[in-house]
Amino acid sequence: MERSVGLLSWRNNIVRLAQKAKEASFDIAKLDTKTKNRLLLEMAKAIKANFKKIARENEKDLKNAEKKGFSSAFVDRLTLTPKRLNEVIASLKAMVKLPDPVGKEVAKWRRPNKMRVKKVRIPLGVIGIIYESRPDVTVDTAALCLKSGNAVVLRGGSEAFHSNKILSSILRNVLKKNRINPDMIQILPTTNHAAVKSLLAQDRYIDLIIPRGGASLMQMVRKLSKIPVIRHDKGVCHVFVDRDADLKMAEKICINAKVQRPGTCNAMETLLIDSKIASKFLPRMIQIFKENGVEVRKKGFGIEYLDKIVSVKVVKDLNEAIAHIKKYGSLHTEAIVTRNKRHADQFLKEVLASCVLVNASTRLNDGFQLGLGAEVGISTTKLHAFGPMGLEELTTTKYIVHGSGQVRQ
Repeated sequence: MERSVGLLSWRNNIVRLAQKAKEASFDIAKLDTKTKNRLLLEMAKAIKANFKKIARENEKDLKNAEKKGFSSAFVDRLTLTPKRLNEVIASLKAMVKLPDPVGKEVAKWRRPNKMRVKKVRIPLGVIGIIYESRPDVTVDTAALCLKSGNAVVLRGGSEAFHSNKILSSILRNVLKKNRINPDMIQILPTTNHAAVKSLLAQDRYIDLIIPRGGASLMQMVRKLSKIPVIRHDKGVCHVFVDRDADLKMAEKICINAKVQRPGTCNAMETLLIDSKIASKFLPRMIQIFKENGVEVRKKGFGIEYLDKIVSVKVVKDLNEAIAHIKKYGSLHTEAIVTRNKRHADQFLKEVLASCVLVNASTRLNDGFQLGLGAEVGISTTKLHAFGPMGLEELTTTKYIVHGSGQVRQ
């Protein structure tokens, strides 16, 4: 049926969908904090009440992934276990406790002519989010957009189509039951790639595009989008074990950064080791990696594996480690393990990434872990937002001026 629908018809459908989202954005922007928080709590309850239904739809996607021979790490990203759904619910509840950025006063001042000026936060409007394989992103991003007063148009990967569809349906039903315009949460009802191209052309209705995925997705969005883009680009994340590191701590951090969830963008892809400790630390680390099913490679720098594979390099010192990261890093997440404050300070100052950590796992560069609630993505674009995009990053500012008859002289 879907294949018989002409390209023009799909374009018309996407235009109408974007129009509806734009219309809904004006409604959602007016909701008060109390209403938004109540909706978030009801969404959490609705997800809990529909675990079985979600599992059935997720199973369809998992079977399709198995037929297509996707990797175990890919299937892991696609899987909605009760534990992960409970994490989504916890994220929704945590968001309720976060301050509402909409209407927040950023600054205010009084001019010599007695004109009063203030700068306040407002929603961006309509946000289009294009993402791959992780259906939990559907709930996180929709909820973040609700709390920040934005409408959202979601386009998940075709491999998670059934999971994304049921999750968005549950959220929209909560809005309907509360007589809130459900069109503030839109999902592209097709796996047709032409629909994505059409979505990227809707600059009249959509204010921002946030792509989350691999290099091919980023290239397509950069090439075709008529809408401003904030990229959630690949995560080529490094951990550098300094000569002054606590080696037991380093082992713990490295195994967590690689193994805890290897299919995520903040997993370690390259381990750098100072030559002064390599003879002692490297054999032990290789053994630990093997025990955890991790393949160790001496090459592949700059690759985002998203799997139980790690590139390892011995470097002369801190300066060579920083130079390596400058060459191969993706501005995502970088970490150093050291007890040397001077080395830590140099690393923090010279390494450019959205999040730089000292003595902590790269896996902690996450909105929930950093206290932002959920996140719509981890921006590797330095303009507007850099790092996990929480509520405040989904707003902009406007100036409000109160006068008493002042005019320009």
